[in-house]
Amino acid sequence: MEEKKIGFVSNYFGKISVAAIEITDGTVSVGDTLHFLGHTTDFESTVHSMQIEHKSVTEAKKGDSVGVKVPEKVRERDKVYKIVAD
Repeated sequence: MEEKKIGFVSNYFGKISVAAIEITDGTVSVGDTLHFLGHTTDFESTVHSMQIEHKSVTEAKKGDSVGVKVPEKVRERDKVYKIVAD
């Protein structure tokens, strides 16, 4: 499986397990699988829903800041990759 860097974690909201992701390249859609990678972070998660400014969206593009629910803790500056089929 190939991975493409799409952005980084800019914030993490622990009580609701949501990562704020700054999209720096490409797009993210509901259904995509993301790989979170950092100093102590390394897991994959499928995007089931995401929000921009508290409004549900199905796609985010370069320049957007999007909130995504994650199953594990992430940290600021963790890198985010989108897994793309070969």
